[in-house]
Amino acid sequence: MIDPNTYKEVMASFPSGVTVVTTLDADRQIVGITASAFSALSLDPALVLFCPNYTSNTYPLLVKNKQFAIHLLAGEMQPHAFAFASKDKEKARLHEWELSELGNPLLKGATAIIECSLWREYEGGDHAIIVGEVQNLILPQEPVVPMIYHKGKMGALPAFC
Repeated sequence: MIDPNTYKEVMASFPSGVTVVTTLDADRQIVGITASAFSALSLDPALVLFCPNYTSNTYPLLVKNKQFAIHLLAGEMQPHAFAFASKDKEKARLHEWELSELGNPLLKGATAIIECSLWREYEGGDHAIIVGEVQNLILPQEPVVPMIYHKGKMGALPAFC
């Protein structure tokens, strides 16, 4: 049997980017989750995946709506990451957003945004594996420093020298 604490410590040793995945609730307000379990999957068709916890209050809306936006967070977006990681039903109220042409809520300031439709969902233990088919890609006009998650901390990726 694998010790859960050791497993978490080992996984925390792998630096990853930080994303916020957003969709709309029944009142057409933004909801979302923070996910570091994110990856590109396929180029043809263009697919990405992320893994929300089944206990997330946003998870059922992502599946029901069948569309979402994945924001690759910039280093200064820690307040977004912490807010969307919470169970607070009002977690998005302080964050500026706009509706895309595809109907997804978009946060400002991300290093990139990937708009997706739900392609498949798979079981993954205590998390779902959500595969999104890429519908639109958004890059900022100016380069933005990305956020990383490592050993339980989030921050801007230092410059490579």
